[in-house]
Amino acid sequence: MNFKIVWMDFIYSVKGWYRSRGGMFWSLAFPVILILLFGAIFSGVGSSKYTLYIQDQDQTEMSKGFNATLNSTKLFNINIVKTDVNVTSFIKEKNIKSLIVIPKGFEQTIKNSFMNPSARVNLSFYFDPSEQTTTQVIRSVISSILQEMNKNLSQGRTIIGVSEISTITENFNFIDFFLPGMIGFTIMQGAIYGSIERNTKYRKDGILRKLLTTPITRSEWILAKMLFMMFLAALTTALITIIGILVFGMTVNITPLAIIILIATSFLFSGMGMLIGRFVKEEETADTAAGAISFPMMFLAGTFFPLEQMPQFLQTIAHILPLYYVNEGLRNSMIYMNQTESLINGAVVIIFAAVFFISGVLLTKWKED
Repeated sequence: MNFKIVWMDFIYSVKGWYRSRGGMFWSLAFPVILILLFGAIFSGVGSSKYTLYIQDQDQTEMSKGFNATLNSTKLFNINIVKTDVNVTSFIKEKNIKSLIVIPKGFEQTIKNSFMNPSARVNLSFYFDPSEQTTTQVIRSVISSILQEMNKNLSQGRTIIGVSEISTITENFNFIDFFLPGMIGFTIMQGAIYGSIERNTKYRKDGILRKLLTTPITRSEWILAKMLFMMFLAALTTALITIIGILVFGMTVNITPLAIIILIATSFLFSGMGMLIGRFVKEEETADTAAGAISFPMMFLAGTFFPLEQMPQFLQTIAHILPLYYVNEGLRNSMIYMNQTESLINGAVVIIFAAVFFISGVLLTKWKED
C-alpha cells in the first residue's frame, strides 16, 4: 500500500472540504445543533412540571389538604377549575390533557367510613391516552398520595379510590395518536429534502439559468414543484395509513379538514425547502442543510416527545414552529374529532404555507449570484 497516495488523497479531501464553505459550515453546524437540542430537552428531565387541572366540588379541609399535597410534590402546575363548570365540555373546549375532580361529599364519606367500613369515595381522573408520560406520572403520584391517606385513615383499608376516565370516547391505541405526527414528519422530510436537493442540482447543472429563456414564470415553476411534492405526500400518507390499518388495526378518521391540512402542509414545507435551497450553493451540502432545519423541528414540535416533558422555553419555541400546528391540527381532526381546534391549527398552517410560497417566489433567482 502506498501511504503517500493515501495521504495526498486525504489532504485533497480536506482542502476540498475547506474550500466548500457551505459544506464546512453545515457539517459543523449540524452536530452543534443536535447537541444543543438534545441537551436542552433532556437536561430538564426530572425537573419538568406537568399541567394539571383540579375541580374541587367538596371545598372542605380534607379536599384542600389533598390539593396541597399534590402541590407540594413540585411536579405540577395546578390550575383550579370552578365548581359550576361542566367538566366534559371544559375538557373538549380547552383541549385539556389531565384533570382531577374531587366529588362533593368527599370529606363526609371519609368521616362516615369510621362507622361504616363499606363507605368509599372515588376521585375522577380524566386523562388523555396519547400523553402517556404525563398520564403515568400523574397516575403514580395520585396512587402514592391515596395509599398514604388510606394508611393514615384506616391502616390501609381503601376508603379513597380513583376512577380513570379517558378524554377520548373511542377505543384508540397509542399508534393511533402516533400516526398524525408521523404523517406530518414524513411530509416535512420529503418536501424539505426534495426541494433543497432539486433546487441545488438545477442550479449546479445550469437548468435555472436556462429557465430564463422559457415563458414559464417563477411562481408557475415553484407551484409546479409544490404540486409534485403534494403528489408524493399523498402517496406516502396513503401508504402509511393503509399499512397502519392492515398491520396494526389502527382507527383513522379522514376528514375533509384533515385533507386540507395535508395539502397545506405539503405546500408549506415545499416552500420552506425552496427558500433554504436558495442559500445552499453546493449539491453535496443539501442533505446536511435540510437535516439541520428539519431535525430540530421534528423533536421540538411534539412529534415524538410530549411538550410538557420539555423545559418551558422549549415549549415556547415549539409554538412558533409550523410542524407543531400540523401535528396538532391532524390530531384534533383525525383523533380527537375536535374540529374547532383543528380549524384553528389548520388556519395557521395555511398562513405559513402562503407566506413560504410568496417568499419563495420573491427570493428564488434563476440568475447566478
